[in-house]
Amino acid sequence: MILIFLGPPGAGKGTQAKIIEERFAHRQISTGDLLRAHRANKTALGLEAQSYMDAGKLVPDDLIIRMMEHELANAKDVIVDGFPRTVAQAEAFDALLAAKQLSAKAVVFDVDQNVLMARLTGRWTNPRNGRVYHTIFNPPRVPGIDDEDGGELIQRPDDKAETIEKRLREYEEKTAPLIAYYGRAGNAIHVNALADIAVVTDEVVKALPGLAPTGHAA
Repeated sequence: MILIFLGPPGAGKGTQAKIIEERFAHRQISTGDLLRAHRANKTALGLEAQSYMDAGKLVPDDLIIRMMEHELANAKDVIVDGFPRTVAQAEAFDALLAAKQLSAKAVVFDVDQNVLMARLTGRWTNPRNGRVYHTIFNPPRVPGIDDEDGGELIQRPDDKAETIEKRLREYEEKTAPLIAYYGRAGNAIHVNALADIAVVTDEVVKALPGLAPTGHAA
C-alpha cells in the first residue's frame, strides 16, 4: 500500500513517517531526498533534473514521476512525504499507481491553524550549539537567554511569523485541494495531528489495518 501524508508545515508528517517506517514494512520516500540522491549520484534522472535547476526552472512533474516510478520498482509499501503537492501531480501519480496495480491512501493531518502558528512561531534557538527552546512547551528560565551558557537565543527566519504565514498560505492555495481530491475518491483518512505523538500514531495504525509489521510481507 502507498501512503500519502498530507498536511501543513509543522503538522508532524515527518515524525509520523519515521515512526511508521520503524514499526511497519513501509519505507519513507521524500521527493527532496530523491532529487538530492539522483543529483549526487549523477544518474540520468539526476543530470536531467540538474539541467532544469541550472537554468533556474522548476523540475517538471514528469521527471518527479519517473523518479517515483524508479523507487516503486523496488518497494511496493512506501510513505510518500512532500508529494504530490498539486492535483495535477496527484492525477499523474494515480496514473502511475494504476499502471503498477498499486493502491494508495492519503493520511490527512488535521490541525487548527491558530494552534499551529503558536507551535511554529514559539521556537527559539541557541545559535552556538543548536539547542532549541519553545516559549510555550519548553521555555528558557529567562526569556531570550540560554539556560546553560547564558547567551542570547535567536529566532531563525523559518520560525518567524511572516515566514510561517506565507508557507501556510501556499499550502492552502496549492496543496489543500488534494484533500478534496482524495476525499472524493474515498481514499482519505483524517487524524487529529494536534494530539500527542503516540495518539496520532495509534489513529493512523487503526485506520490502516493492512499495515504489516516490519520484517513481514505486506
